[in-house]
Amino acid sequence: MNTTRLTPLRPQHLVMLGGTGFVGTHLLPRLVAQGHRIRVLSRNREQHRALAVLPGVSVHSADVYDRGTLLEHLHGADAAINLVGILNETGGARFRKAHVDLTSTLVAACREAGVRRLHQMSSLRAGEGKSMYLITRGEAERVVRASGLQWTIYQPSVIFGRGDGLVTRFAALLKLLPVLPLARASSKLAPVAVEDVCAAIAQCVQDPASIAQRYELYGPEQFALIRIVRMVAAALKLRRLIIPLPDALGYLQARIGELLPGKPISVDNFKSLALDSIGSVDGLAALGITPQRFSARLPELLHPRHGHAVLLDAARHVSGLAPADRARIAR
Repeated sequence: MNTTRLTPLRPQHLVMLGGTGFVGTHLLPRLVAQGHRIRVLSRNREQHRALAVLPGVSVHSADVYDRGTLLEHLHGADAAINLVGILNETGGARFRKAHVDLTSTLVAACREAGVRRLHQMSSLRAGEGKSMYLITRGEAERVVRASGLQWTIYQPSVIFGRGDGLVTRFAALLKLLPVLPLARASSKLAPVAVEDVCAAIAQCVQDPASIAQRYELYGPEQFALIRIVRMVAAALKLRRLIIPLPDALGYLQARIGELLPGKPISVDNFKSLALDSIGSVDGLAALGITPQRFSARLPELLHPRHGHAVLLDAARHVSGLAPADRARIAR
């Protein structure tokens, strides 16, 4: 587990968008351990009050798509961290709104508020292919690079960890279905641990050398999608028939999947998987972070834990939190 830590020149005041999500809840304890104060903007503060037990963290209900609201919360901040992203369009959530429009609004608000530093979450292969997820991620990157701000962009492969959308999703499907037809079964992934992604962001928050850099964040192992699904089944001790589908049937499965609760697969997911999520420039190595292996972590990920475990786990592996603060997180 990475415990890389730099001492900041001074504690920073950070404003985080998307901080209540999967990456954000793992990242917050690391930033707290470094002495930073973090203002987390959420659609509904009351649903995420548990985050406020972290010392220096405050959670605020806010419409992050409103420039005036962002401007109010950015006042006096040193940097903004944008972790907002969606994998599927549901309800009012649209790729262009979540990725491009929000980023444009945030950039404008940062300029007006005098916040010069921006950390932007993106994706490997952003701007490539036919998937609107990847297309809009690429458009958002262009907005950031042209912003005149001191930016850093993070491009992870598929991220794994407790509560992720990879292991958790396939585990649920495998428990339910004796036969699993699989679209884009040969698509290659280099899964990266959420802890490693968070270590990269936390390090860059403190390191001016990361300004104007894009970091590809991927793990040391590459697997075809079908191999990952078979590994999950084996770890669960389930005997399941996993059938790779030709693209025509895979597309049909994606069309049907869009209509099912939770969207186990969508047409846009299908298009994303046309591109291997594998990097070429090792951003973790550039930051001195030794990546964790997906195969080694998989058995642990399949054991359910208490809902607040991610906060405690992150705190345990980052030095700097007082025992009393760790106890508060554990409660």
